[in-house]
Amino acid sequence: MNSEEILVGNNKETTLRDLQLKSLEILVYFKEFCDKHDLQFFLYGGTCIGAIRHQGFIPWDDDIDVVMPREDYEKLGKIWNKYNTKKNYVYCRTDSKKNLKHPMTTIRDTQTTYVRDYQIDLDIIHSVRLDIISLDACPNSDIKRKIQLGWAFIFHLFNREATSSTHFNFIGSVSSFILNIIKSPRKRYKIWDFAEKQMSKYPITNETEYLTDLLSIFRIMKLKYPKNCFESAIYKDFEGHKMPVPIGYDEYLKIVFGDYMSLPSEEERQPKHDALYINLNETYKKFKGIEYCIKK
Repeated sequence: MNSEEILVGNNKETTLRDLQLKSLEILVYFKEFCDKHDLQFFLYGGTCIGAIRHQGFIPWDDDIDVVMPREDYEKLGKIWNKYNTKKNYVYCRTDSKKNLKHPMTTIRDTQTTYVRDYQIDLDIIHSVRLDIISLDACPNSDIKRKIQLGWAFIFHLFNREATSSTHFNFIGSVSSFILNIIKSPRKRYKIWDFAEKQMSKYPITNETEYLTDLLSIFRIMKLKYPKNCFESAIYKDFEGHKMPVPIGYDEYLKIVFGDYMSLPSEEERQPKHDALYINLNETYKKFKGIEYCIKK
C-alpha cells in the first residue's frame, strides 16, 4: 500500500504521506528540544515498529507516538512554554480549565487542521499532533499493581469521559452510570487528577523491575516491560533522521505485538484514526463552526 495514494480526511485533498511528513516535522523539532534540555524519549508503538521494519513510517500509519519516563514527561510540561522557539508548536494536556478527552500529552501544530470524531464538539486546538505517553514504574507487589490499574481506570474514565470506547467498552454501561452521577467538570477533574497522582506515584529506581504504560488502551495498560528494555536508547533511521528507540526494542515489541516483523493482512493495512477533516495548510481557527463546534 502506497501512502501517497491514500486520501485522509473528508476534504479529499490530503494524502496519508502528506500527513506523515507534516507529523515528522514536529518529531524532528521535538527531538531537538529534548536533546537540548536533557529529556529522554523513545519512538513507541507503531512508530517504533516503523523505525525497525521500514526505517520510517509504517506505510499505512497516520500518527507518531513517543514515550518518556514519567519524570521527563512531567518536566516537559514545566519547560516547554519557556524554552520553545516554534510558537506554532503548542503543548497540550488536559487540565482543570479544558478537557481534551485525550489522556496523553500532545504537541500540536496550530498552523494545521486535524479534526477527530471524538473531539468534534470541543473548542480546542484541532491540529496535527505528536502523541507523548508517560512510562511509569510498576510496583513490585501484585496487590499494589492491581490497585495501580484500578486508579488508571478511574483516571481514564473521568479524564476521557468515555463510556463506550475501545479503551473500556467492556464495561461501558457501568462507566455511563458513574458519569451520570458525577457530572460536574470540576469534580471530574479532581477525581482524575488524584487518580493520576496515585497511579504514577511509584518512582523508577534501582529496585524497579517493570515499567508500564498507563495512558494507552486497556490491553496495553495491563502489560509490563522489563525495566532494562528502556534503560537507554539506540538510534535507528526514521525517514532520514536518527531517532531513539529503546535498547530492548525487540523484547518490548514482542511483548506488545508478537511477531512484529511480519506484515499484517491486507485488510488490516489501514490508517487507525478516523479523521473528519484535515487541512495541512490552514489553521484550525478558520474552521470553527464549519468542521468542529458545529451548531446543531
